Amino acid sequence: MWSIYFKEINAFFSSLIAYISITVFLVATGLFVWVFPDTAILEYGYATLDPLFLIAPWVFMFLIPAVTMRSFSEEFSTGTIEMLVTKPLSENKIIFGKYLAALTLVLFSLLPTLVYYYAVHQLGFPPGNLDSGGITGAYIGLFFLAAVFVAIGLFASTLSKNQIVAFVLAVFLCFVFYMAFDFISELDLFYGGIDSALQWMGINYHYNSISRGVIDSRDIVYFLSLIALFLYLTKISFESRKW
Repeated sequence: MWSIYFKEINAFFSSLIAYISITVFLVATGLFVWVFPDTAILEYGYATLDPLFLIAPWVFMFLIPAVTMRSFSEEFSTGTIEMLVTKPLSENKIIFGKYLAALTLVLFSLLPTLVYYYAVHQLGFPPGNLDSGGITGAYIGLFFLAAVFVAIGLFASTLSKNQIVAFVLAVFLCFVFYMAFDFISELDLFYGGIDSALQWMGINYHYNSISRGVIDSRDIVYFLSLIALFLYLTKISFESRKW
């Protein structure tokens, strides 16, 4: 697994993929956190990082599929997948190696935002007057959200040899699991608890729950279950090439 992991990491950082992904994430979130008047934290009147955690899931919704779209699609289109499966590696190790490599890249894009935390910490009056517990919870929630998006992106990349198709499928699935359940629950068709159940099925419900600074085991189980589901679907789709 680690040979695949380091191969993928080298591929990311030997090309422009890693640098463009990290730069796009930081520029996009930086504009919303510091520049745009409607969301800039300097306009809030109190120390908070809420704008970062509001915009980051939407940036990840497009950025992570762009990172993962090549994971299997490129292997399929170039034929290197046949060479890869002849190596003494199980399919699980191949999938986990690619998954962890993409997740590591996402983590690298999050780390520089700790500078935002330091800046807001210093801007507080008095310095340090901000909800560090809530921010820690929001970072944990954002990491789990990204981990789900990576699993979805990896699954989508097994569905097509065309990277653009894999990208579009991944964005669509990320949107469905992030926000679509919220929108559907607001339809007049659903009431009497069904609307609440639909909201519970969406990532946004659990992300907002953790972002309040309360680490509920039910939210963690939800995220881990969704990751396991899409990695399992990735394995099934990957094995389907033998059928």
